[in-house]
Order: sequence, then C-alpha cells, then structure tokens
Amino acid sequence: MLTREDFLENFAGDLEYHPRRAAVYSVFAAGAACAWIFTAPENKFTTVPLVCVLGAVTLVGKAIFLLRRSSEGIGLSEAQLRDLSSVAKQKKLPSLPEQAAQMVQDFGTGPLLLWPLLNMGVDIDKEWVNPPRRPIFLFGLVFFGLGWAIRRLTRRTEAAA
Repeated sequence: MLTREDFLENFAGDLEYHPRRAAVYSVFAAGAACAWIFTAPENKFTTVPLVCVLGAVTLVGKAIFLLRRSSEGIGLSEAQLRDLSSVAKQKKLPSLPEQAAQMVQDFGTGPLLLWPLLNMGVDIDKEWVNPPRRPIFLFGLVFFGLGWAIRRLTRRTEAAA
C-alpha cells in the first residue's frame, strides 16, 4: 500500500455512519472533558488538563462524523435505502484492540493539531504568560504515535491469522 493511501485510510477510512461507535466516542469525550472540568481552577491550564480538553474536542468531532449519514445511499430506491439504513444501525463494533487504538490515536490528534489554540488563550487572558505549548504537542504526538503503532500491529496480527 502506498504511503499516501495509508494516510488516507488512517485518517478518513473509518468515518462511516456508525451510531454505536459514536456513542462510545461521546462517552470517552465526556470523560476527558470531565478531567478538565473537575480540575482545580489553579491547575486547569497546566499540561495534563489541557491535553484532556483538546483530546475531548477531537473525540466529540469524531462522534459527530460517525453520526452523520454518508453518501452510501446515492442512487438507491426507497426500499434499498430503507434496507441500507437498517443494516447501518446493526453494525458491530470493531475488535477491542482496533477500537482502543483508533480512540487513542483520535484523542492524540487533539493536542497534536489544536495546540495553536493556546495562543488565543494568551491573547484573551494576559496573566497566562507561558502556556505549555511544547509539552502539549509532545503528548499529542505520543498518543497519536501509540495509537498508530497499535493499529499497525493489530492489522498485521489479523492479516496473519
């Protein structure tokens, strides 16, 4: 597989209509957001709570994409579209290692891609002089890399079996 195709499959390959996965993503997003919400006010803008809230943002975004109906039904009759809809509601969750790896990777995407938003926080609150930009980016890189590695290892294991 070409590297470009691998990246496309990695980022967009699993954005199909899947309400069960969307529910799982929503629960984990709520948990990550709670880690930030229930942090003491003097510690809310330290590295770990910010990683949690940025990861929660991407998990919510992924849940929204998993809840939207895709273009799978273009050109189908009413009956075929109804059948497609009922089949989509009955989709099974992926294997646990595959699901966990994808969630870790999606969680890590938040800090990895959204860390520039910290600059807006500095503009809003002038007392926040030194936001932890580099540690947040590194946390995102570690989570994204860990999820990617687990996905690669589970894909090779399933292919060998």
